[in-house]
Formats: sequence, structure tokens, C-alpha cells
Amino acid sequence: MFTKTKVAALGAAAAIALAACSSGDDGGAEDVSAGDFPEGSTMAALAEAGSITIGTKFDQPLFGLQAPSGDPEGFDVEIGKIIAAELGIDEGNIDWVETVSANREPFIEGGQVDIVVATYTINDDRKEVVSFAGPYYNAGQALMTLSETTDIESPDDLAGKNVCSVEGSTPAANIAENYTDAELVLFGAYTDCLQPLRDGQVDVVTTDNVILAGYVAESDGEFQVVGEPFTEEPYGIGLAREDDEFRSWINDLLEEIFDDGRWLDAWNETAGTVLPEPEVPSVDRYEVG
Repeated sequence: MFTKTKVAALGAAAAIALAACSSGDDGGAEDVSAGDFPEGSTMAALAEAGSITIGTKFDQPLFGLQAPSGDPEGFDVEIGKIIAAELGIDEGNIDWVETVSANREPFIEGGQVDIVVATYTINDDRKEVVSFAGPYYNAGQALMTLSETTDIESPDDLAGKNVCSVEGSTPAANIAENYTDAELVLFGAYTDCLQPLRDGQVDVVTTDNVILAGYVAESDGEFQVVGEPFTEEPYGIGLAREDDEFRSWINDLLEEIFDDGRWLDAWNETAGTVLPEPEVPSVDRYEVG
């Protein structure tokens, strides 16, 4: 993993790692080197190191779900692989770190990860702590119930209901702020909500529609998504707040893959097996205040 404190330690070992990276093409890495990027940039340092640490979810079907191999798979994971490949980094040299909703900003700030691609909604509060490239996908908050539930069709039906979500997530914050008659039940991961829903300990689970669609697809008819999405959740790639150069580079890459078909290919191979083809988002090149 690259962090600012490790630049001085790259040296000869990093050159060896780069040689190993550039000698193989099984991970789809581009034939690039540190010299292809501005001197002193994060891109140059990562290319020189020949490795990258990416935070993602391990519990969300279609976007980031841990496979039997131990590595995650899904749309977010494919976006991370594309970024790594453009830095000349093979898939085998990506260190995947599980990030849950509550630790994404601390992991970026503390240098445990280089980027986060983890159904990570861009919002103003988070922009005060980290920076975002993207969005690369636009989701929306929705509700999931047992298939036999008939009395919940929208967030207006949540009064007196036990609503399960995840600590540190924007869906949980939305319920707490705007649907105060609901009883909010918080866990560390969305998968922790599934058994309480089955057992009747909670009435409904809320998060982004695409995450819930993954759980429904795996539930063999046990769960259903009800109503329509009631927020806008633009997913971005989280990185260090002051690293405008790296953010601009990722934004350029996103616009490139929107146009050349790689973004849609990544979607069709993962989330697109269940969900309809999405509209191409527009990158938000906001200024860091």
C-alpha cells in the first residue's frame, strides 16, 4: 500500500516490484511506469510500487461480495481493477481491504487504503473529510421487507416500524432525520439485518436499491423491494481530501471508460446480471473548499 510516509522507502524494492508487475499481463494491467505520470504524484508512486490497496465491501452481492477465494467480486471491484490496470498494476497486486460504512473515512485518512470503491455515496459532510472522484453510478435509497409484508410500501409507512440499517450510512441518517417515528435499529453491516428481518425482530431493511436488489436475488423469493427509491445516492471513489491531482486523473479515467465501453462491460458482468442497464452518470469535478 502506498502512503505518503512510505515514499522514501520505495527505492530498489519498489523497482523490483515494478519489474515483476510489468512482466506479466494476466491481470490486464497497462504497460505503464512511474515515468508516465507527473513526478511526485500519487499515480507515479503507485505505479512505481506496483501495488495498490483498495477498500471495498465484502457483504454486498453484485457490488462487493467476498468470493470463496477470499477476494471480493462485483461492480465496485471491477471499477477498482480498471483503476489499478491503468496504473500498470496487475489484479494479483491489489490488496483488497474490507471497508464497512463506518470506517471508510478513517481508513482513507489513516492511510490504510489508497482508494475506497464501496457503494460510497458522495455527500457534503463526507467531502469535509475525504475527496471523491465520480460519480460512477447513481443509486437511490429503498426498502426491503419479507415477501408477505403488505403494510409497508413507502417511507411514509415506517411510523412505529423497526427499521434496520447500518451505522455510519447515509440511509440510516436519512431515516433518523426525516422519519423520526420509525424505530431505527443499527448494525455494522447490512448482512446483519437479514436474520432479524427473517425472525420478525425488524420489519424492514433500508439501504440503496441496488444493494437490496442483490439480497432479493439471493433470497429465493424470501425478500422483496417495495415502492420506489426515495433519495439520490451518487457513488464515488473515495481518496485523500487534498489529492486533487489523483482525483482529476481518476475522473478523466471514468469519463474514458464511460465512452469506450469498459464501464458498461463491468456492469453487465456483475450487477447487470440482475439489474437493468443504468444511465451513464456525469462526473462532478467539484472544487475542494
